[in-house]
Amino acid sequence: MSPMTVPQVLELALQHHQAGRLAEAEALYRQILAVDPRHADALHLLGVVAHQAGQNDVAVELIRQAIALKPNYPDACNNLGNALSEKSRLDEAIAAFRQAIALQPNYPEAYSNLGNALRNQGQMEEAIASYHQAIALRPDYSEAYSNLGNALRDQGKLDEAITAYRQAGAFDPNLAGAHYNLGNALRDRGKMGEAIASYRRAIALRPNYSEAYSNLGNALRDEGELEEAIVSYRQAIAVKPQYAEAHCNLGNALREKSQLEEASAACRQAIALKPNLPDAHYSLAHALLVQGDFLRGWEEYEWRWKLKDAASRQRNLTQPRWDGGPLEGRTLLLYAEQGFGDAIQFIRYLPRVAQGGGDLILECPPELQRLFQRMAPGFLVLARGQTLPAFDVHCPLLSLPRVFSADLGNIPQTVPYLYADAAEAAIWRERLSGLGTFIYRSGPDLKVGLVWAGNPAHKNDRNRSLKPANLAPLAEVPGVQFLSLQKGDTAAETETPPLGMKLVDVAEELKDFADTAALLANLDLVIAVDTAVVHLAGAMGKPVWTLLPFAPDWRWLLDRPDSPWYPTMRLFRQPAIGDWDSVMAGVREHLQLLVHSRRASP
Repeated sequence: MSPMTVPQVLELALQHHQAGRLAEAEALYRQILAVDPRHADALHLLGVVAHQAGQNDVAVELIRQAIALKPNYPDACNNLGNALSEKSRLDEAIAAFRQAIALQPNYPEAYSNLGNALRNQGQMEEAIASYHQAIALRPDYSEAYSNLGNALRDQGKLDEAITAYRQAGAFDPNLAGAHYNLGNALRDRGKMGEAIASYRRAIALRPNYSEAYSNLGNALRDEGELEEAIVSYRQAIAVKPQYAEAHCNLGNALREKSQLEEASAACRQAIALKPNLPDAHYSLAHALLVQGDFLRGWEEYEWRWKLKDAASRQRNLTQPRWDGGPLEGRTLLLYAEQGFGDAIQFIRYLPRVAQGGGDLILECPPELQRLFQRMAPGFLVLARGQTLPAFDVHCPLLSLPRVFSADLGNIPQTVPYLYADAAEAAIWRERLSGLGTFIYRSGPDLKVGLVWAGNPAHKNDRNRSLKPANLAPLAEVPGVQFLSLQKGDTAAETETPPLGMKLVDVAEELKDFADTAALLANLDLVIAVDTAVVHLAGAMGKPVWTLLPFAPDWRWLLDRPDSPWYPTMRLFRQPAIGDWDSVMAGVREHLQLLVHSRRASP
């Protein structure tokens, strides 16, 4: 050994270690162990180097040897917990952190790390308590504040999380992770401008921060800044080529630009890097389906059940999934899993399901119960939340196309398959003739229902919804009486229609979709953005014009004015992102032609 003593070598090794020169530190730790194989500090610190290099099996073994030699070693227990956490051996990690705290009760780092392990195990309240204890021991502990914010965000306590992240940043303005986490919470809160600023701050502090680049791209994409988002995703990938989530996010942005080949390639790259990444499979499903590649698309679409937000739709049923085989007297539960429009679109498969024999139970949102009961008078139709009777197998509605190997050549196209109640439709017919509780303006050639906005909580609402002012060109067409079918918060916009438009608000009287069907039965045409109303009109065989954004939902396919799902539907597509003016000019032209043809008819 060199003339230096073991303590001197250890001190030099620590200097290298703290400066990030891991190879030099490792060599010196091994030099010490060559002289003294039972040197607990050298074993421990060599284990820390292994952990920092991602060699956590080696780290666990070395640190356990150190603890065996020096049982009262809180730092080694804490670092053992860190290595075990990386291996997802959380029970052992928690035990190690608790041992560190037992040996050194005033150990803020161990409390913070314990909080992380508890959070990863889903024990949120205990994790939060542990973070608070770390902060109590060290009031300026910025990383503990940041970790606390993560746990609060997991609980949906966004305002509290934002406060914690801001405290972390206040104590350490250069803590890139705190700015990144703050950006995530601000994005969840819908404060995109502030989120973007936080991500940019994190990147300024840590230029190789791939996660910040990727989430900056997500925030930019939320704001409709697709070009900038794509640049940010590519930067994330340049920093970390194996970053599967960034490839997936890039695929989503490219799909919104209708660059579908590139989008599919990005998703496939994400899957190659991380085969069990649900978001990549789900995004690929959308790219395949919108191009009409249904058979492969349905398979990828099944990954929707593994998405992070799928928990609210999971049924956790113990009975097996139906594979499409003969029921042979068994009872099948069909259930709606997504939006109203999705359920209306895929309930078309009910007659085909019924051909397999057996009994059927259909579960749907309460707003659809009466409407669906008319389609299935011989079956039990329950509103979601009602007690389910016994059944043998189950199937979600949006898995039926996969069950029946649906492609463009075998979609059930017979309409109508949903009907209004004749008596309720007659009431609306009378009222629309001016004999009901409100006076309908008599004399128009066409009665046209309008919907200009969808659910604001929908992920793509910024692209698919518009404002009443966008409908102004339709007011120029004479001989049309418009009725507002607009529901929700945007229904108030009915009070400020475009200048010259005669708009009657009937939406308040539509309590469920059976009510809506009774009204639609008396309309000549529905003009609407991509919402449940267009599905209902199409399912009833009513003329319906659907207004689509540049990158449409997968079900509307590409570059065609018609829909294989609804024979009476015409599609009006944006020629460029955000170009509703061109869409409305086309709608106005066709509406003028329709009015003219109606007047010319004998």
